[in-house]
Amino acid sequence: MKNSAIIISLFCVLFFSVSTFAQFDIDLEKKIEKKVDKEINKAADDAIDETAETIKKGGGDGGDPGRVETPGNDENTATDVNTNVETDVTQATVDNQPVEELKLWSKYDFVAGDKVIFEDDLVNEESGEFPSRWDLLSGSAEIATLGENNIIHLTHNNSIVLPLMDKKDFLTDVFTFEFDAYFEKDATTRTDVYKIRFFEGIHNSTIIDGKSISPIDISWNSVKMGQFGGYTTGYEDEKKSWNGKWKHIAISFNERSLKLYMDEERVLNIPNLGFKPKMFSIGAHFDQRFIKMSSIKNIRVNEGGKDLYDRIMSEGKYVTRGILFEVNKAEINGESMGVINKMVKLMKKHEDLKFSIEGHTDSDGDNSFNQKLSEDRAASVMNIMIQLGIDPSRLESKGYGESKALGENSTPEGKANNRRVEFVKI
Repeated sequence: MKNSAIIISLFCVLFFSVSTFAQFDIDLEKKIEKKVDKEINKAADDAIDETAETIKKGGGDGGDPGRVETPGNDENTATDVNTNVETDVTQATVDNQPVEELKLWSKYDFVAGDKVIFEDDLVNEESGEFPSRWDLLSGSAEIATLGENNIIHLTHNNSIVLPLMDKKDFLTDVFTFEFDAYFEKDATTRTDVYKIRFFEGIHNSTIIDGKSISPIDISWNSVKMGQFGGYTTGYEDEKKSWNGKWKHIAISFNERSLKLYMDEERVLNIPNLGFKPKMFSIGAHFDQRFIKMSSIKNIRVNEGGKDLYDRIMSEGKYVTRGILFEVNKAEINGESMGVINKMVKLMKKHEDLKFSIEGHTDSDGDNSFNQKLSEDRAASVMNIMIQLGIDPSRLESKGYGESKALGENSTPEGKANNRRVEFVKI
């Protein structure tokens, strides 16, 4: 922050010495303010990297014996489900975050939308049946099990599914869309592509105003949409140890721009998509001689999203469903770091802000377990933010379990909206 102090001092000297040139002052102030913001953001990034490296050297808890694993997947994540299971959620669990994951996601800036409008964790589905919350456009799909997780298995080449919604044009002008995609052992040498198609209205049309709309093609290390696309970094090293893997895909759309993240990296950034998506489908293109398990899980669509600072100042709090945890634990998943990183940068920029971090669960499971779980999860978020450089005096944590539901606990979307973390201004 020393550089920021020097820049601010320089600004003061310049401002008072050339006060007769009003417009010059305004322009200069804006330039210096941008410079200060840049320095603050850089300092926050440096703090994240430094903290992650420090934790890495100190080691973790040696692994999570309660974590659900999928063959060939070392970074499997799970949706937040509260069940009446005897799980030891202790302060030690809060303090020992997954070290490599924190380092990996330290620059992640994806933030999920405000409200869940479609959620399918496939928990209550039966193996061999068609997924109950989806419709079929082509090919074939069924519920299967990979490891201990229910998945949607796209069984044939060019199988395409889309959400079964009452309102066909349900995507809003601002939305986020996330899911996990499985890439097999042969995915690095054979054709294995997931295709996301966005379209308008109630028809699966890829023609808008006479122009063909390209699908988003997602391979194990690259993403492409028409002339736009990019590769993940370090994919050659990843290929050497490849043995099949789940990858988290996150898409954000805001009025006209579209961004796509694969795990912690942003690999697609389109400033003007050219149309507003109202519906989507997910398909798979692969050679059935080699690829057998093109599969997806943990599908979620959120709507809305606006500037964090404006929301906090107008509403007094920020409610997020973008901080996810291991099942029945207080261990934060890597994709949650987008929200946490942004909150850390916001607090570094606005040093007067103080927050009560408050955890909430849905109603599944035992009340007392959920209460303890919500307390530990809130403490876990607070602990990470302190490690990233926020003064402990500016934070406190609370848990409310299932006592302050915002929606019905009878639907997947209602439960997902009740599972949340709130940053309440104090």
